[in-house]
Amino acid sequence: MKILLLGKNGQVGWELQRALSVLGEVVALDRHPAATPYGTLVGDLADLAGLREAIRSVSPQVIVNAAAYTAVDKAETDRELAHTINALASQVMAEEAKSLDTLLVHYSTDYVFDGTGTAPWKETDAVAPVNYYGATKLEGEQLIVASGCKHLIFRTSWVYAARGNNFAKTMLRLAKDRESLNVIADQIGVPTGADLLADVAVAALQKALVNPELCGIYHLAPAGETSWHAYASYVIDFARAHGEVLAVETISPIPTSEYPTPASRPLNSRLATDKLRDTFSLHLPDWQSGVTRMLMEALNK
Repeated sequence: MKILLLGKNGQVGWELQRALSVLGEVVALDRHPAATPYGTLVGDLADLAGLREAIRSVSPQVIVNAAAYTAVDKAETDRELAHTINALASQVMAEEAKSLDTLLVHYSTDYVFDGTGTAPWKETDAVAPVNYYGATKLEGEQLIVASGCKHLIFRTSWVYAARGNNFAKTMLRLAKDRESLNVIADQIGVPTGADLLADVAVAALQKALVNPELCGIYHLAPAGETSWHAYASYVIDFARAHGEVLAVETISPIPTSEYPTPASRPLNSRLATDKLRDTFSLHLPDWQSGVTRMLMEALNK
């Protein structure tokens, strides 16, 4: 099997290089031109013509898109680029997947919802993004569905990886220098590891290739829920218990209203994962187990 992976060096893309490698030949691209067996190709989602050419040159059985415009606040002003990468590039991938009879695997976000209430969001719930990033991701989803291509779209939340920067590492860095931290306590969601996003996608795409009726939109996040404040407290307590010397003494909960940002953030990022678990017979671990593994790797460097 031939697989085209886009966004190879992002948090999720890096894990997908590992997870997809057991399925067949993986042609992994990012924004920079790369020599491949199919010529010099570029996977820059801002270059729609180049993206279309790359897909046609490889002619894969599966396209996995791990690339996106993810600068949520910047998207409020950098609208054209965010729209091109998150919406128009999704349309190009979907059109090419349809013409090749290829399966498109794509990641989306809980930001397609308005973040009200306390119930976990279901795939069938009404969408209403509260920021421009969420609007572009939603349009990308809609364009993929409208194309009629075979697709798996995984909506997720609060993504982190051991590789690169993430919220936990930022908290640890600040905790070494500051005696007090203020962390938002009224946004509720689930920290989701890039490794889980990669492994579940690989398990699901293998079944969807055999049974295309399994295609569709799925919510993917670990079990449980937490706030950013509780997440930060967990990280700092864990690090201290494992010998890290930290200056922080108090971690104060604050409301979102005390930390204004250019883009609004949803307060409720909970995702209901019943459909994913039932359809693909998957067990999703609690969020703490993934964060613990990431912390062990980060602390041992």
